[in-house]
Amino acid sequence: MDNPSTPGTLLRVLGRVFALAVVIGTTMGGGIFYTPGQIAALLPNAWLYMAVWVFGGICAWLGATVFAELGAMIPLSGGPYSFARRALGEYAGAFVGYTQWALDCAGNAALLLLIGEYSYVLVPPFAGHAVAVAFATLIILIVLNWRSVHEGSRIQVATTVAKTLALGAVVGAAFLLPRPAVAYASPLPLPRGSALVAALALAMQSVIFAYDAYYFPIFFGEELRDPGREIPRAIFRGLAVTMAMFLLLNAAFLWVLPIARMANEPFVGGAVAQALFGVHGDRLIRSIVIVSVLGTINAVVLATARMLLAMGRDGLFAHHATRVNAGGTPTVALLLSTVATGVFLLLGTFGAVLGVFALLLGVNLLLMSVSLIVLRRREPDSPRPYRAWGYPWTTGAAIFIGAVLIVGFALNDQRNGMIELAILLASYPAYRGTRLLFQRER
Repeated sequence: MDNPSTPGTLLRVLGRVFALAVVIGTTMGGGIFYTPGQIAALLPNAWLYMAVWVFGGICAWLGATVFAELGAMIPLSGGPYSFARRALGEYAGAFVGYTQWALDCAGNAALLLLIGEYSYVLVPPFAGHAVAVAFATLIILIVLNWRSVHEGSRIQVATTVAKTLALGAVVGAAFLLPRPAVAYASPLPLPRGSALVAALALAMQSVIFAYDAYYFPIFFGEELRDPGREIPRAIFRGLAVTMAMFLLLNAAFLWVLPIARMANEPFVGGAVAQALFGVHGDRLIRSIVIVSVLGTINAVVLATARMLLAMGRDGLFAHHATRVNAGGTPTVALLLSTVATGVFLLLGTFGAVLGVFALLLGVNLLLMSVSLIVLRRREPDSPRPYRAWGYPWTTGAAIFIGAVLIVGFALNDQRNGMIELAILLASYPAYRGTRLLFQRER
């Protein structure tokens, strides 16, 4: 039952296990099975291939120092929105909040469709009904999360444990079972000069998106019992587990398949499983992907609702989004995020949205490092349960690497870069109109 007398009041009932599960469960999604084929095609050299995964982990670690300090210092439900708003002002907060929310809803639509497309492996009659299965999955998750934040927490922990064990089993099988014989593939030439620089930039784009979401505990700062301790610990421990698993999985892929065979393979995980387990491998690995993706979808469902709640409090979204039921669920915000995800899914526009907003996500992450520097200078005496290791050098390195990668992404995807520039130019008048609309409502 909704409790309108206490709008925006979340329950401080989540613990360290949930926070850790959010990091691992959100980051280790289906991407680790798909991006390897793209990266191998760009960089058909095993050493370079592994190097970009290591460098991606280092970039994520630099970002983690920023998010850990900001999350512990500002434990609010809005996550990046709340940090940007406090450090850089209301317009920056609105820009970060809306772009992150749209990207997450579109990303969830893509993951839901993936479940729909793979569901026939477990239930053959579902074949050909991918969109219907995707919608059914979304509705089931929303119903479970609607009841209480405890239900969402249990789903997150259960799916995370299941996927971690399953991925660990894949790694073990790759190295312990007899090495399978695979079809020969002619070695691919490694690009040189400017072509190599472009290939590295595109490969890093895939790797960074694979690592993205290590910071998700920041969306639950108001619900964690001790956010000052639990947010930094969950981010670093979860990222350490994720990085180790990514490197082990990629080493296992390279052990089973030559990199020339991996190149342009749309589903490397499936190809590896088929080589290891024969005809049953494809069913096994697709089942693992379904479990992996469920954990990611659940965490994003929780996070998007909390972003809208935070913006609703500050007059940048409808005030009704601040309604929280007795179980601690922001019901209206959850419903609105579900509708947005459903629209992306129904119209099939999530691919275009993800392509356009990819660069904007990089801009948002860069703004987090800038926010840390601004708050260090403006609020030197504010309580900081965790202080970014190596500041200001690590933060400066994160800004430099982020800026280089953003320029590289823009140069290699000029069409979407122009669309993103148009969004940037239109964002301020859109912010003024949104602010006027929703603050008049209050």
